[in-house]
Amino acid sequence: QVRLVESGGGWVLPGGSLRLSCAASGSMFSINAVEWYRQAPGKQRELVATIASGGSGNYADSVKGRFTISRDNAKNTVYLQMSSLKPEDSAVYFCHAYIESNVIDDYWGQGTQVTVSS
Repeated sequence: QVRLVESGGGWVLPGGSLRLSCAASGSMFSINAVEWYRQAPGKQRELVATIASGGSGNYADSVKGRFTISRDNAKNTVYLQMSSLKPEDSAVYFCHAYIESNVIDDYWGQGTQVTVSS
């Protein structure tokens, strides 16, 4: 069974940086597109960044130039490097991946909390 686990969240001062990781485990042939979402209290879940299987990334306007998504296929891991963090970046961050095992299915991680505050 495929499982996604996020890590790397925590508390950081405004202007600081964090790197989130999303590691996939279990029986799989390949990981296709992977997305990072975030959800702040009382708000809808928001798509932050996407990386295709070929490695190209796309970003929400709110994080463009500050966040970088990358992947290490050998480790079945996708990263979200977050810099110049702002209080409005505070949220639970989730990864969402399209993974091929017997079929292509999508999976969610449990989320990791990011808090940006002075």
